[in-house]
Amino acid sequence: MKKLLAAILAACMTLSLAACGGNTTSSTSGSGATSGSASGSTEKKDVVELKWGSVHPETQVVTQMMMRAIDEINANAEGIHITGYPNGVLGGSSDLVEGVQEGLVDIITEGPAQFAAWIPKAAQVEAPYLWQSVEHMQKALNGGYKDTLNELFQDIDVRIMGTFYYGTRQLTANKPVTTLSDLSGMKIRVPQSDLYVKMVEAWGAAATPMNINELYMALQTGTVDAQENPLTTYESYKFYEVVKNVILTDHIICPNMIFINNDVWNNMSEHDQQVVQTAIDNAIAWQDEQIIQSEQTLAEDLKQYGVEVYTPDETIREATIPYITPSIEDWDYIQTLA
Repeated sequence: MKKLLAAILAACMTLSLAACGGNTTSSTSGSGATSGSASGSTEKKDVVELKWGSVHPETQVVTQMMMRAIDEINANAEGIHITGYPNGVLGGSSDLVEGVQEGLVDIITEGPAQFAAWIPKAAQVEAPYLWQSVEHMQKALNGGYKDTLNELFQDIDVRIMGTFYYGTRQLTANKPVTTLSDLSGMKIRVPQSDLYVKMVEAWGAAATPMNINELYMALQTGTVDAQENPLTTYESYKFYEVVKNVILTDHIICPNMIFINNDVWNNMSEHDQQVVQTAIDNAIAWQDEQIIQSEQTLAEDLKQYGVEVYTPDETIREATIPYITPSIEDWDYIQTLA
């Protein structure tokens, strides 16, 4: 089934891959003219074709990060070759998180909260107002707390390869918001995550879980009144064309992660494992730098699109933290990791 699905995907994309999803191609090293090859025979090496899926469009920095990692891996790996599938080509977030567990997708870029149904602790790292700073988040989730989570992810045959800074999530809406009461009854799109639904409940608003690829139309038609994402996402998806009010809630310093199917990882040679990990580490360092730099001026830069920027009072934060913290098992411990 896995090979069949991979073959269908490859055909639909009209990519000239010799095989996908765990199939192999043969590359030759040492031709008949090579010194020491008296027989003129060729040595064949199997190369496993892997798929890396993401919901993000080509224009977004996170996709550029993915492609940088893929290029470095393909240039240096001996036994694997990776093809990237951005823009939800392999499905939405729920499809990707199920697919990487089942081996239908080999590597994915996703928010850890998407795994909450299987690993409840994965959701808490996207909790509102959990992280004191970007450095706090990076230190914990690329350090000891990543190891803690990876022990849990072993149960679903998935491995966290690294955590990157997706951005600080802000609210963008079809009307100005400066205080908690302005959010009452508002329909706010959130990712398909119970944690995000709970956050919007704390605001007295109505949460509407939705795939991000459906969001532009939903904002345009009034199906939802607002959405929350880092401003880099707001810009790259051109949401400024349909909602013009940016509210600097700073409600989540948001991590995203790169996940790999554990069997795929274990079947790699030690050399290729090192190549993959190094490339991902390098790409994450680049991604974090790009996002931090862009966020320094982006709120001001967005005004060229007719956007109005508001800084709300503390009532949104004050309503959120006590509503959220009882469901975050490691809240106090995570604060010690700063």
